[in-house]
Amino acid sequence: MTILLSDPRVTAVPLVECGEPLIRLPRHLSPTRTAVRAGLIDRLLAADRDLPAGIGLLVVEGHRAASRQRAIIEWYRAQVRAHHPQADGAEVERLTSRFVAPLDVAPHVAGAAVDLTLVAADGVPLDLGTAIDATPEESEGRCWFAADGIGADARAHRDLLAAVLGGQGLVNYPTEWWHWSFGDRYWALRTDAPHALYGPVENAERPGAAA
Repeated sequence: MTILLSDPRVTAVPLVECGEPLIRLPRHLSPTRTAVRAGLIDRLLAADRDLPAGIGLLVVEGHRAASRQRAIIEWYRAQVRAHHPQADGAEVERLTSRFVAPLDVAPHVAGAAVDLTLVAADGVPLDLGTAIDATPEESEGRCWFAADGIGADARAHRDLLAAVLGGQGLVNYPTEWWHWSFGDRYWALRTDAPHALYGPVENAERPGAAA
């Protein structure tokens, strides 16, 4: 059974903040130079090196401010209510967490998660079955990592992501093929780690630059 980020087991994971800084990703991984925790950067660089020649990672988003997380929650919660008018409050929160995490456990707010895809050498995104950030409703469920009906190329590309990112210790959020994290509460629960490493952080004024 899929564990969602709204599951009480995620909230119950202890947090021992390690204090790693937010660091901006190098431009070849993220043209916007989004920031993530230092330990996650090392793993992303290693995963990128493990890809076959002519294929690279493209990170679209990393650290997210708490205010932006709240805005996304409200935006998507309204969509859930519209699509599932019979759902009670608890069910609305559960369905909302398929696409956006509750604030207190949000991996992006901890600088512990990235939304990413694969690109060819010319920078053109490869087929992964849906656009990044396609909601379950928009994609008819094809945003789930293990979804059927996405085509052989998309399946192969998702499996390649899993191989290189999983090989560096990252975990996927199964309702979003593009979302991978390390060091947050969800990662700790999935990997049986004794505690999470990264908790919520505010926007750093000047995140450091990757070497």
